[in-house]
Amino acid sequence: MEKYRKSAHTTYRCEFHFVWTPKYRFKVLVGSVKIRLKEVLYNLCNWNEIILIEGSICDDHVHLYLSVPPKFSASYVMKLLKGKSAEILMREFSQLRKQYWGMHLWARGYFVSTIGVDKEVIRRYIIEQDKARIKDEQLRVWRDS
Repeated sequence: MEKYRKSAHTTYRCEFHFVWTPKYRFKVLVGSVKIRLKEVLYNLCNWNEIILIEGSICDDHVHLYLSVPPKFSASYVMKLLKGKSAEILMREFSQLRKQYWGMHLWARGYFVSTIGVDKEVIRRYIIEQDKARIKDEQLRVWRDS
């Protein structure tokens, strides 16, 4: 089972694609801000056992492809990454504090999508398990045809 991660009682593959923007879509993620944001996001992911598979910081938005332990919801990951990164960047860069009064660096919304196998792969897997393990028709679990 490649690409699967394990914890004490769980085997999982929970991958998400996140995209979010600075407030007003200002192009502020440049130069030293961009470099520091990359470090901050990497450290936040590391501290929470989140694997940063792929990432891109553009001038006016951030893309991350993450492998997240199942104990964390997508909304919690966003809260963590946006909240802590904004706090650190606003503290370290005075130009951001001037441009974004009220300590709100990131826009309110974000995009998230799950990454994984498609439903046909899952259906085939369940059917094969069904054929291999359950010989008695009465023990069969439900299945959409």
